[in-house]
Amino acid sequence: MQYQGVESGHSALTLIASDGTETTLPYLWLRDNCQCTDCRVVQTSEKKFHLVDVSVDIAPSSVAFQADELRLVWPDQHSSNFPASFIAALTANEPRGRRAWPAAFRPPAVDFELFLSSDAEAVAAISEYLDTGVLLLGNAPVEPGTLEILASRLGPVREVLFERIHNVEVDPKGYNVAHTALPLPPHNDFASYTWPPSVQALHMLANETEGGESILVDGWQILEDLRQENPEHFAALCSVSVPFREFDDDNETYTEMPMVRCNAKGEIVGLRYSNQLMQPMDPTGQGVEGFYRAYHELSQRIMSGQARTSFRLEGGQILILQAHRVLHGRHAFKPNARRHLQDAYYEHDNIRNHLVVLQRRMSDG
Repeated sequence: MQYQGVESGHSALTLIASDGTETTLPYLWLRDNCQCTDCRVVQTSEKKFHLVDVSVDIAPSSVAFQADELRLVWPDQHSSNFPASFIAALTANEPRGRRAWPAAFRPPAVDFELFLSSDAEAVAAISEYLDTGVLLLGNAPVEPGTLEILASRLGPVREVLFERIHNVEVDPKGYNVAHTALPLPPHNDFASYTWPPSVQALHMLANETEGGESILVDGWQILEDLRQENPEHFAALCSVSVPFREFDDDNETYTEMPMVRCNAKGEIVGLRYSNQLMQPMDPTGQGVEGFYRAYHELSQRIMSGQARTSFRLEGGQILILQAHRVLHGRHAFKPNARRHLQDAYYEHDNIRNHLVVLQRRMSDG
């Protein structure tokens, strides 16, 4: 973006680009974001200046745009200079890395050892994972506890109440349907947590049974389609709180939250969906009837095969999911042979952090 002029107003100034585009910059924003060494901690680049130290009606005493730089002098004679590139970078409307699944989608795959040993392979794999919400690691060890090794790329394991590394096998004493051979409908884990884990890794140690194919559903794509086709249903899913509970003899987790969460821009950032953990709602609560119609429509779309893929997860494969986006499940299987899966949880922010660090390391050398 090339700027060619500036106009001062009562509470903000306007930068005018060569193509006529205008960018409005509030005076409080400009004073708060001064990059000089008096306003920032040099060692850490953190902000030292605090906005309460100036008047809410502050305005610069002089404004100039010279040599591709915005230059301001404030009433206390403090100077703030902003390169045009600094402003252009902050105001660029870059699309989020979020890609819908094509027909016959399969998770992008990378070799387990390469993922751990090659920065370039890890950068490519994590970037693809951030776009699609899934990643498949192949040729992984089939030793219990292998998921601990992934901390070097995914960040530390997120602790939950029901085992740090969770074993999923047929167990007559198991506390949920995952410990049976029954079909497991698409869901995300720990909907009963106020903040469910945002990343899940499922490591198949052995799969010798018949059936049990894995199911993945891109929940965000289904929600985007629903928002376009029935905005009232989408609004109900965003606004009506739903109770979820998961428990065993030693633990109790419970929360009430809407199924869909959006950020300030209206972008979908969270889906909380678990038929197994959803609890009875107060039938007299406001919006319950409309919510149930929306929930019915959402469930139909999830179960009908839209934005969905199914495949067999074999021993030595690890499936990594963006757990606030991608629902997972499985078909029923015959419990006549060994089937042992372990899963663990991580956090999305830590994976993004590793990507930035890896990219910086590659750029530096």
